Amino acid sequence: MKKVLLIAGDGTLGSYTAQELLRLGHSVDVVGLKALSSSEPRLRYYRADATIPYLRKLFQENRYDGIVNFLHFPDAAQYPPYHELLSQNTEHLIFLSSYRVYSDLEHPITETTPQLLDVIKDDPTFLLKEDYALAKSRAERFLRNNPYPKNWTIVRPVISFSHRRLDLVLVTGRELAEAAKAGKTVRLPLAAKHLTAGLDWAGNSGKLIANLMFKQASLGEAYTVSSAQNLTWEKVGELYERLLSVKIEWAKTEYPRDLWIWHYDRAYDRRIDNTKILQATGLSAKDFKSIENGISIELAKLTDTKRRPT
Repeated sequence: MKKVLLIAGDGTLGSYTAQELLRLGHSVDVVGLKALSSSEPRLRYYRADATIPYLRKLFQENRYDGIVNFLHFPDAAQYPPYHELLSQNTEHLIFLSSYRVYSDLEHPITETTPQLLDVIKDDPTFLLKEDYALAKSRAERFLRNNPYPKNWTIVRPVISFSHRRLDLVLVTGRELAEAAKAGKTVRLPLAAKHLTAGLDWAGNSGKLIANLMFKQASLGEAYTVSSAQNLTWEKVGELYERLLSVKIEWAKTEYPRDLWIWHYDRAYDRRIDNTKILQATGLSAKDFKSIENGISIELAKLTDTKRRPT
């Protein structure tokens, strides 16, 4: 049994990554801001802001064989001191990047697809202000060029939905549920209808991330995290129509130029080739739940959460 630390691991991806790590026989500590408790002796929660001083103190008290860092650094310059500390206190460090780093130049997307940071040269405002995809790319560049041990793995998950986060293009699960309840129609951008959605159930994503842990061949490598079911947004919309009884209309919609998540992600075709991560983890298509099953599971949880007394 090995010991794994999940930093900011109390959210969508972290909870499923923890479940899979436990299933694989490891023990898991989770640092996050939520007040959580566990009846599983191999799972411990620490409610704290994962600052460098806090983590330094934690490492004085615990030794971790593996770490998954779910923290996001809007300014990539914030990441190097974290990396120095984390990489020197574990055997295997997994860094959370994102599929959103990829440009729209290659289909299907593979790990070598050019990144936005490399190809977008004519949008200075985007290059200056976008603080998610570009920050991930810049942190990745630091990883590849830093002097610390090469004991890291980069993971680039697609949108990983759970009851905490349900996505349909730019519409949230809460909006879908409210529209269904009110009998209203949800309007979605026609331009996205036939594009492949960069979308997967968080349970599939967490399983893939957990199964990369302690794989020697994954050190120094990057992986797109997806079961690669490659549904179009139209097909995802049909699932919500059936499972939520919500009405959807695809219509021409214009978005402001500074809506980066649309212009540099949702307006792209996100068909994924996941050959590399399947080879690294030893998993196959039969190990994943369908997108439909995933949505059903999370909608049931959402309903159950609403019914619980506060």
